[in-house]
Amino acid sequence: MSIKPDHWIRKMALEHGMIEPFVDSQVRDGVISYGLSSYGYDIRIADEFRIFTPGLGDLTVVDPKNFDARSMVDYHGAVCVIPPNSFILAKTVEYFRIPRNVITVCLGKSSYARCGLVVNVTPFEPEWEGYVTLEISNTTPLPAKVYANEGIAQVLFFEGDPPEMSYADKKGKYQGQVGITLPKL
Repeated sequence: MSIKPDHWIRKMALEHGMIEPFVDSQVRDGVISYGLSSYGYDIRIADEFRIFTPGLGDLTVVDPKNFDARSMVDYHGAVCVIPPNSFILAKTVEYFRIPRNVITVCLGKSSYARCGLVVNVTPFEPEWEGYVTLEISNTTPLPAKVYANEGIAQVLFFEGDPPEMSYADKKGKYQGQVGITLPKL
């Protein structure tokens, strides 16, 4: 298995639609950077958010098998404020089509990590496709801002032998997601 450099990512994005829309260089002027980097791609979050608000609904425990959607508040805007010691869900601007012989790892950007914000580390499995739903946690006792249409995380691409069973083959529950998707069983 090998990590793939910028020229491979560019080719896969432009010739095979792996990342849409694709930004061919890193944009940095006055924003948290996004776009193609040396060995990855810095993704953005859209202006759609779901803010976890535990006082809503009958929530006594957070359960991934039975998540109470009433505990989330929908919000649209250029900036989202994450409550102290809470989290939001957001979707990426970019739509991904991961090739059968590729797996990715998505890691949070250091600009946010240095402020106590954590982006959940997640893989994009072989032949997974869709907009990514990201979880962003505010570990601080203060409200924290995230910015729509700016960088939030970096995706690293690893190429290897194709697996016997891809995400598409097993009909994964998050295949083809288009909006912010809550946990599914």
